[in-house]
Amino acid sequence: MNTYNNVNVEKLANIYFEGKVISRTITFSDKTIKTLGVMLPGEYEFKTNSNELMEIISGELSVQLEEETNWNTIKEGMNFNVPKDSSFKVKVLKTTNYSCSYFD
Repeated sequence: MNTYNNVNVEKLANIYFEGKVISRTITFSDKTIKTLGVMLPGEYEFKTNSNELMEIISGELSVQLEEETNWNTIKEGMNFNVPKDSSFKVKVLKTTNYSCSYFD
């Protein structure tokens, strides 16, 4: 799916890492929340408050989940899950567009 229909978009962007990661929160009619964002090349670490599904729309990155020692390369069309109350590291290799879904 290339578009989301019938959503509310927050005007104020979420800006992290000196503007190298930017996302916007969107809310669906059923109250489901996602973020759509862009990550510029670099290395970043994120913490989670809920289960997350990261879908890579374009670009390429390597990800290391908190409980893992290996890095996994994720490219356009791929995704990965992150458990609640954990963290993950990314090495963004190419500018990456992503969508993140949040679950309880």
